[in-house]
Formats: sequence, structure tokens, C-alpha cells
Amino acid sequence: MASLRIKKPSTRKGKKALEEREPKTIENLKKTLIMEGRKCSNDIRQALRDFNMLKKPNSRMMRRNNDVTPFEDATPLEHLAKTNDCHLFLFGSSSKKRPNNLIMGRTYDEQVLDMVEFGIDHYTALEKFKTEKISQFTKPVIIFNGYKWKLTEELRRIKSLLLDMFRIDQIDSIRLQGIEHVLSFTLADDLTILVRSYRIQLKKSGQRTPRIELVEMGPSLDLSVRRTKIASDNLYKVAMKQPAILKVAKRKNVTRDELGNVHGRVHVGKQDINVLQTRKMKGLRKTAEEKRQEKLNKQRRNTASGDASMEEDVDGESNEEMDDDNGEE
Repeated sequence: MASLRIKKPSTRKGKKALEEREPKTIENLKKTLIMEGRKCSNDIRQALRDFNMLKKPNSRMMRRNNDVTPFEDATPLEHLAKTNDCHLFLFGSSSKKRPNNLIMGRTYDEQVLDMVEFGIDHYTALEKFKTEKISQFTKPVIIFNGYKWKLTEELRRIKSLLLDMFRIDQIDSIRLQGIEHVLSFTLADDLTILVRSYRIQLKKSGQRTPRIELVEMGPSLDLSVRRTKIASDNLYKVAMKQPAILKVAKRKNVTRDELGNVHGRVHVGKQDINVLQTRKMKGLRKTAEEKRQEKLNKQRRNTASGDASMEEDVDGESNEEMDDDNGEE
């Protein structure tokens, strides 16, 4: 029973650490746990270091090898992620059966949600590109190339995982000079994912808008999908659920396009122009000729209606006389 007892924090620092881990309306930035397996090749070690450089300071890299097999038993990995307060993880290992193995995944409610195993077919380290690097805390522009990303549910989950892994923060406005880094994920015909990293250079163009050039700065990886473990649709739906406070209330007949422009649709009933009040304006008043013509038209209508009523009376009297004659006969 002692193990089930909840131990309350005894210091202010411990209480603050527990409050940071509690659920929030706007969650903290997701940290990534980077760790090595029992055996690792030089390419895997260097790739994990490069990913750590790209994700600093939102990453935690373990300093020793860990005897963990995520696809067979993910309990040790879930414990390490909980201890280090990380919701994303990168695990590298290498064996005769699976050389240069890279496992990427994320957790929800202290359990593994999605997990994908990649094989690194080709790798070029960050230090081998003799170009200028980006500054720290730079938010990357993430691009997905290829039409096959939406063909299957598995590829859609991999795309969501990559976006969740390398996206640093959601921003509302950007500054042109602050865009320095581009991450490109291209899905080839043989379902190989080509990962490329570029640095953006702004050069003079003779106009107000500068000319943009991309210079590859590394790392460069060719990833092949080996094994996947994705969450069920119900669990994935629960994990993606947002608080009611953050949901934007739907406005009727108002839509927003892909560029963020708002389009509204207004429904106007049929209007009768003759009923509109426009006489208060001096320029819209009736002239004397229009008034005389309107008076004459009114008299004609009255005369026509009087003649029609007289004809009806005559017709009625003739019908009554015919009825009387029939009765006498």
C-alpha cells in the first residue's frame, strides 16, 4: 500500500515542477528524448547528434546506451519519457538484421501513441557541408513534396509525426529576415523519404522583394519505412481533441480560404423599388409634369373602374329579367 500512496512535494521547486506537468489549456512546447540503443553505428550516432542540434533547446539527449527494444516492450521507453517530461522520442540502434535503424515516435497519456521505424539508406552529416549554419532558436519552414502523402492512412500519420517532431512553435506573424531554415520532406515513387535541410539566403534583386536562394547545409537523409505502430482511430481522435475554449465558434455563411482570407455570403430578400422612401432627397422629387401625368392616370383608372361597374349592373338586370320571363312561362 505504501507504493500506491501519493507523495506530495515538500519543496516549492518540486511543487512547481509538478504544476508544469499538469494538463493545460495551451500546452508547453513538446520536448524530444534522444537516446541510443545497445549497439549503434557511427552514422546513427552522428544523425542523433545532428537532430539534437536542430531541436535545441527542446531536446534531451541521453549520455549512455540503453537496452531498450521499443517495438517489443515500450515500457522502459515510456518510463524514461515520463521522467524527462518528453512527449517525442528518437531512438537509434544498429544490428545485423536492421542496420542503421532510427525509430521516431510520440506519446500520449504516458503511453506510446505512434511509432515508426526508419532505415537510413544514405546519410550525409551536418559537419560535411562547408556552408554557413543557422542561428539557434530558429523556427524552420517545413515543406512536404509529393502527392502520395495523402494516399493511405499510414502515410498521413507519418506526415503528422514528422510535422509534430520538427515543428517548434505555432506563430501568428513572421518577419522576412527571421526565416532562415527550410526542412524538406520528399516522398519518392518507391516510398523513400528524402530529408533535406536548407539555409535561406536573401539577396538583392533590384526591387523591394529580395531574391531568395536555398543553400543545402545538412543533414541529408534517405529514409525507408520498415515497421509502423500507429494508434487506433478512436485513440487518435481522443489525442487530437482540443479544449472547448480554444475552438473557434462557427459563423454562419462565413468561410476562410487557404490563404486566410475571409469570405462572407449575404442573403438579401426581394425588394420592391416602388415602396422605397426616396422623396426626402431634393433631386428625387417629382416634377410638375410627372404630377399632372400621375393625376391624369388616376382619373383614367377611376373612369375605367366606374364603366366596369355599370356594365356589371346592366348584366345583372338583364339576367333578372330573363329569370322572370322563365318563371311566367
